[in-house]
Order: sequence, then structure tokens, then C-alpha cells
Amino acid sequence: MAASDTHIVASFDRDLEALQAHLLRMGGLVEAALIEAARALEAQDLPAAEKVIDGDKAVDALEDFIQTEAATLIARRAPTASDLRLVLAVMRAAHSLERVGDYAKNVAKRTRVLGRSAPVEGHAGTIRRMSLLVARMLEDAQLALVRKDATLAAAVRGRDVEIDQMYNALFRSLFTYMMESAGNIGPSMHLHFIAKNIERAGDHATTIAEQAYYLATGTMPADPRPKGEAATEPAPQT
Repeated sequence: MAASDTHIVASFDRDLEALQAHLLRMGGLVEAALIEAARALEAQDLPAAEKVIDGDKAVDALEDFIQTEAATLIARRAPTASDLRLVLAVMRAAHSLERVGDYAKNVAKRTRVLGRSAPVEGHAGTIRRMSLLVARMLEDAQLALVRKDATLAAAVRGRDVEIDQMYNALFRSLFTYMMESAGNIGPSMHLHFIAKNIERAGDHATTIAEQAYYLATGTMPADPRPKGEAATEPAPQT
């Protein structure tokens, strides 16, 4: 290999590493936003909720930067198939992270509204626990992607069923709570939408894990995504 070729390869490797570093930075912001939004909800900490809402601008800016840098990298370097898969996986992961950032912002916005309602005891704690689990899924999914670790990617994918189960149990509990009093309906519906946002964030973590699995193996997982039993309305009491 000529010296100039070695320089080009080394420079390209640095570009790929920088792109992945930006993705991990974006992921860190999103994970923190999701956790802080749920904490603000449980504590009814409105300044913290506003901080999450304002912080989404930085997430959006990073996503735009990653997409632009990735497109420029493809145009300038004409990467080989394996490197192209990595760049495309980073682009898709950044899009998923941006969506999760939106979900965190939505949680914070609904916290504003719930601050004017009577509290719905116990449910905010469950939502906080869900957010912690999803944040860990996001972190591990990104690590699986940058390390091309199929084993970790498959493990993250399997953990989504726990999020689904928590969401379904919360849905049933909130439905029962709404049946007890008309005054509970408004705040319970807000909590339901918040929980649904976090459940969808878990789906995006699973999507990143599937991209990581494909990057490591060249194939998508053969088995269907594991899903918790769908939530249904409780049977009426007799």
C-alpha cells in the first residue's frame, strides 16, 4: 500500500470514529433527558421539566450534524460495503435517538399539565423505573453498534419485553383508577400517554439493537421481536 493510501485509510478511520463519538454523545443527552423527564414528573419539578424541553434543541442539532457528516462522508470517501453499512447504521440510530428525545420532551410537557392536577399515586414511580430501563437499553444498543457486538445487541432486543410488560400493567392500573372517579380520568390519560412515549422509546432502542446485530452479522434477527401481552381493559367487576 502506498503512503498516500495509508494516509487516506487512517483519515477515513478517524472520520468513522468521530461519527460514532458524536452518536454516543447524542445518546448520552437523550438517555439523560429521558431519565430527568421521568424524575421531574415524579417530583413535580417544573423547572427540571422545562430544562428537558429546552435541552431537546441540542439533541436536534446533533442529529442534523450527524446526518450531514454521514452524507458528506459517503460522498467524499465512497466507502466499501461494510463501511457503508456502518455509516448508514449510525444515521438510522441518530434518527431513532432524535425520536426518543422528542418522547422525553413530550413527557416534560405533560408534566406541566399534571402539575395543575391532583396526583395519581404510585404511577409516576413506575414510569421512572421504565425510563431507567429504557435508558440502559439505549446505552447498550449504542455500545453494541459501535463494537459490532451481536451478543449484546440480541440481549438488548430481548429486554424490550420487560418494558412492554410494565407498560401493560400500568395501563390496566390506570384504567382501574379512572373507573373509580371521573376526576381521575384527565391525569390518568396524561400518564398513559407518558407511559406510551416511554414504551415507544424502548422500541427505538430495540431498533438500534437490530441495526447493531445486522452490522455484526450481515443479517437481521430471524425471530420476531419479543413483545409483552397486549394491554386490554380489565373485565368489569360483578
